[in-house]
Amino acid sequence: LSQFHEALYLYSGFTDILLERVMHGGANITGFQIVNNENPMVQQFIQRWVRLDEREFPEAKNAPLKYTSALTHDAILVIAEAFRYLRRQRVDVSRRGSAGDCLANPAVPWSQGIDIERALKMVQVQGMTGNIQFDTYGRRTNYTIDVYEMKVTGSRKAGYWNEYERFVPFSDQQISNDSASSENRTIVVTTILESPYVMYKKNHEQLEGNERYEGYCVDLAYEIAKHVRIKYKLSIVGDGKYGARDPETKIWNGMVGELVYGRADIAVAPLTITLVREEVIDFSKPFMSLGISIMIKKPQKSKPGVFSFLDPLAYEIWMCIVFAYIGVSVVLFLVSRFSPYEWHLEDNNEEPRDPQSPPDPPNEFGIFNSLWFSLGAFMQQGCDISPRSLSGRIVGGVWWFFTLIIISSYTANLAAFLTVERMVSPIESAEDLAKQTEIAYGTLDSGSTKEFFRRSKIAVYEKMWSYMKSAEPSVFTKTTADGVARVRKSKGKFAFLLESTMNEYIEQRKPCDTMKVGGNLDSKGYGVATPKGSALRNAVNLAVLKLNEQGLLDKLKNKWWYDKGECGSGGGDSKDKTSALSLSNVAGVFYILVGGLGLAMMVALIEFCYKSRAESKRMKLTKNTQNFKPAPATNTQNYATYREGYNVYGTESVKI
Repeated sequence: LSQFHEALYLYSGFTDILLERVMHGGANITGFQIVNNENPMVQQFIQRWVRLDEREFPEAKNAPLKYTSALTHDAILVIAEAFRYLRRQRVDVSRRGSAGDCLANPAVPWSQGIDIERALKMVQVQGMTGNIQFDTYGRRTNYTIDVYEMKVTGSRKAGYWNEYERFVPFSDQQISNDSASSENRTIVVTTILESPYVMYKKNHEQLEGNERYEGYCVDLAYEIAKHVRIKYKLSIVGDGKYGARDPETKIWNGMVGELVYGRADIAVAPLTITLVREEVIDFSKPFMSLGISIMIKKPQKSKPGVFSFLDPLAYEIWMCIVFAYIGVSVVLFLVSRFSPYEWHLEDNNEEPRDPQSPPDPPNEFGIFNSLWFSLGAFMQQGCDISPRSLSGRIVGGVWWFFTLIIISSYTANLAAFLTVERMVSPIESAEDLAKQTEIAYGTLDSGSTKEFFRRSKIAVYEKMWSYMKSAEPSVFTKTTADGVARVRKSKGKFAFLLESTMNEYIEQRKPCDTMKVGGNLDSKGYGVATPKGSALRNAVNLAVLKLNEQGLLDKLKNKWWYDKGECGSGGGDSKDKTSALSLSNVAGVFYILVGGLGLAMMVALIEFCYKSRAESKRMKLTKNTQNFKPAPATNTQNYATYREGYNVYGTESVKI
């Protein structure tokens, strides 16, 4: 091949081909490379490969790793993972009895073959050729292949290709070249689709490039690019993950993997700053502070009960008030009996009926009048009698002071209890979650929240992690949206642990049926990430600090969290104005009124019947007495004499 020729090698091992004979011809040669030599798994394999004994493996040190060998390694890895899955599911795939004839016509299928096929399609592992997973047809999907081109100095990576973004070219200039200007190159900014950080616009299909997206991180990336003076292109991460390292293969996925393996230049996303991530990438100063919080389904608001007017005071206080009322009435009765100043004669001009035996001076504070006086004072209505003695007035005074404080406290709390519909939450903290098993709880499958619980040494969080990793079915979700959907569909039986910022945002979105409970479990921040040693690190860091000092970060948060909220400031259908009282709020008062009126009528009927019966007896006795003619006698004490409504028997008088 010579100048003006172009060649495309449809071969997955571009670097395996000996192109020395054509590299100086000037032709444009492009090819594909499925094995990424920067992959930690590949590097570990090569390190073990070169340390092999030359007597057993004579070509170990000299022969490079070819892509066919990597594919063979990954094929065995997939088969092993599939059989591990079958073993965990206790599926018997052993062939017992006759082995069968492979040359039989027609062919006799293996009964366990369907189980093995299904297990192979469910495999998802990280291999030497990258991410390995299959679709329903058994075809490999969600993988990335590097695109190489031949230069005079040798082959170089021109970009990469995957089924989501298609071909993504790299810039001609390297970021690590400090002397080069970044104004004339396009920076690849990796991010993740997560509301409200990055979202598709409603008409995104009619738009192109960065115009297709909107959200907090979209605006933040624009402001950073404006301060740093760079051109950028937003790129959605292919696997939809933030970034975690596989404990076995040590391979990073998500946005962190995009930065580590050179597929992106900056990550502007809700990416938590953690120690393990800081070891492989660089973070700017936090542009948002947050913590892990608990999301539950919002419980139904409970309307005030019929007797909710009693709620401002605890039931213990009501019982004490009843006992105090009875006690004060009894003390007032006793004081009035003991004090001579409470006994007094009525002011009238009537002569005594019996001069030799004058009536006792009356005392108004019998037991019933004492109860009536105490009740009137408590209701702040008063009555037509009042104590005359000093001791009685002391009792009345302290009772008035007591009722003043109680009534004032009751009135102050009454409005809040009648107008507010309260929600009773079954969970208030992480401790409540840890000490119960009725409500399941989980986190995002790949992210800092899961890593926090896995590494925590706090007893409560260790207990929660032990539950989450052994729970069946799994409580880990692939995306935040899956976790929120599970909370909404679980009817209060699932709690989702996620960052507080996302929790607050979802609480403000319709159908307004989730809520954040308790405080944050930790304190951390989101940062803009760059590859280790990137020349953009300092510029991006200064841009974030400047945006924070200008108050733009707070402005962006208010814009996407609260200004665009759909549930109001209090969440749900709450309104700023105080709601009016309904009949259910005060129904108990009407019940007491109706009950009191009914009781009064019943007592009046009983009094009427009793009085009528007594009057009938009196009239009958009077009639019999008129028909009786007593013999004359000097001592009239043995006879009954009726005078002015009095019946005199002997020396006793009873008023009728």
